[in-house]
Amino acid sequence: MRTLHDVEHRHHGWNRDRPALVEVAPGEELQVVLADCFDGQLGPAADAADVAGLQLERANPLTGPVQVPGAQPGDALGIEVLDLEVGAVGWTTLIPGFGLLAEDFPTPHVVVSQIGADDVEVGGFARLRRWPFLGTVGLAPEASGNHSVIPPRRVGGNLDCRDVRPGATLWLPVEVAGALLSAGDPHAAQGDGEVCGTAVETTARARLRLHLRPGQAPPTPRIELPAERSGRLPAQGPRCLTTGVGPDLEAAARQATRAMIDELTARHGLAAEDAYVVCSVAGHLRIAEVVDAPNWVVVLDLDLGVLT
Repeated sequence: MRTLHDVEHRHHGWNRDRPALVEVAPGEELQVVLADCFDGQLGPAADAADVAGLQLERANPLTGPVQVPGAQPGDALGIEVLDLEVGAVGWTTLIPGFGLLAEDFPTPHVVVSQIGADDVEVGGFARLRRWPFLGTVGLAPEASGNHSVIPPRRVGGNLDCRDVRPGATLWLPVEVAGALLSAGDPHAAQGDGEVCGTAVETTARARLRLHLRPGQAPPTPRIELPAERSGRLPAQGPRCLTTGVGPDLEAAARQATRAMIDELTARHGLAAEDAYVVCSVAGHLRIAEVVDAPNWVVVLDLDLGVLT
């Protein structure tokens, strides 16, 4: 199993011309060591002054890129999250000018969390279920040049979707030969929307397995989850989550719904009209993130166990 370390294999942003550091074939496993989204600038005793002094150009470092032999534009690359070990300390910050209510909260602020085996103690005033996931997983975009890691995009990236977690497979459309996969921004917990701009940000070691489906690129990122009996929603069977990514929430909601209709017609044999009905009576439309301007992420979450 290949291992990439954040210190040796770190980069910022997406670029189709960035050389791959390692080659990992479909079916093989990969281990990636990930820095936190602040690139190690905050410590266990972090305070508001530390937030004010953050070098934001270092935000959201990525580990990678990984070349996948045989991957071509139009293919679907699956990133299966096998395991995710997060750090013992996490940080949630209010950064001036960032977040859904940035105009209401102009002062730097930080809450330090202690991450246990099952729970996350948030600043001594809240306790959450530990819910580790990858905030950023993406491929190099087709457009040349350097592209910021902050906004999510069609090829993934900073989706901040709490369902990219152990057991999930994230399917992304390949736009360049070799795919050029990178990951980062691990979280110990987060609510849908990530409204203040940050989750419980931490470090992590992730174990991944790659899959390739030639010629089956999804229109936007798609997440598949196995059947389970615990989690955010009661589940009867495996789940599929389609996404809409863009600057308009209504347009993104339409995109996510159309992607689910396409999924149900192509892979489950439903008529489009019936698929639309299923989306309405059984789908859960929610905002995954609404802070990484200029693009937001809307998810349509469907329990496939409802299909007969």
